[in-house]
Amino acid sequence: MIKLEELAGQCGEWLRGSGPDSDIVVSSRIRLARNLADFTFMRKCTGLDRASIERTLRERLGRIKQWNTVSFLDVNSLDEVDRQFLVERQLISRELADADGSRGVLVDANEQFSVMINEEDHLRIQVMNSGLDLMGAWERINRIDDMIEKHVTYAFHERLGYLTACPTNVGTGMRVSVMLHMPALVLTRHLERVFRSLQRISLAVRGLYGEGSQAMGDFYQISNQITLGKSEEELIAQVSEVAQTLIEYERKARNFLVENGLKELHDRVSRAYGLLCTAQTISSEETMALLSSVRMGVNLGLIQDVEIPTVNKLFIHTQPAHLQKISGTALSTADRNIERASYLQRHLGRQAHDESAENN
Repeated sequence: MIKLEELAGQCGEWLRGSGPDSDIVVSSRIRLARNLADFTFMRKCTGLDRASIERTLRERLGRIKQWNTVSFLDVNSLDEVDRQFLVERQLISRELADADGSRGVLVDANEQFSVMINEEDHLRIQVMNSGLDLMGAWERINRIDDMIEKHVTYAFHERLGYLTACPTNVGTGMRVSVMLHMPALVLTRHLERVFRSLQRISLAVRGLYGEGSQAMGDFYQISNQITLGKSEEELIAQVSEVAQTLIEYERKARNFLVENGLKELHDRVSRAYGLLCTAQTISSEETMALLSSVRMGVNLGLIQDVEIPTVNKLFIHTQPAHLQKISGTALSTADRNIERASYLQRHLGRQAHDESAENN
């Protein structure tokens, strides 16, 4: 059984900072929406229906022998901090966290995949890989989908494909997304123009936590909006091609900043690093903005002896629910700001002090 306190001190698969183009692409995610043929869609379900769906899926998916490292979490019984923790971890959506009634999630011990029960659809299967690795994510989620289908009957139409609660998901039921870190495009003020072009080809741009969330720390999720009429391979190819273009744009913007404003860029990065190492109190929003500059600085070689996995971990571990799980106590906003600063000092301050001593 997975314990959230143990997860809080670890770093998930998608944060390990490896994989292709991981300096810009933090993670690749594929999500499948599936429904059971024997039940109505969630919007028509009664409380008894929701309980029956959860009970059925929990029992049947528990038969999958390959899932000996998978644990079930009853989301309905979790408190607000634990639900928020799972959202910050990207293991469940905000919609599942904020919903009512019977709902749960199956989580792989290595956080390579999770299966949400009773979100907008009966099942939401998701796989996240580090870096730009959509094909690897697709191969894994395809195997998982096949395993599940051996134990349940999906709602499927020969002409339309998989039937889902939202019409935009009908067909493959697949949402392909990549999370990119694009601070240079933000600094050069080219991002809005890029995003307008994405909307013209039916790609959605969202924040760190997906639909309905705002961008924080210059992180953006790019995903397909429509699944009907396209195969899984076509959807993957479309998002992958756009991701490669965005990677190229971001790299050009970073090179431009280095060639035309190294002193200003170095000052920005150094100030961000210094503040994170010395602040006595700091908000989540300011932390995200400063870490974004530090992450870019590490990738450009402006900050030495700090590794990307460490920075990636700090983005998540300094979020409100993670801080409370790590500290083992409920914290007010003011106390979280103090604890966040202390946490950052423990992980970055000592490093900055050692480097300063060496320089002196």
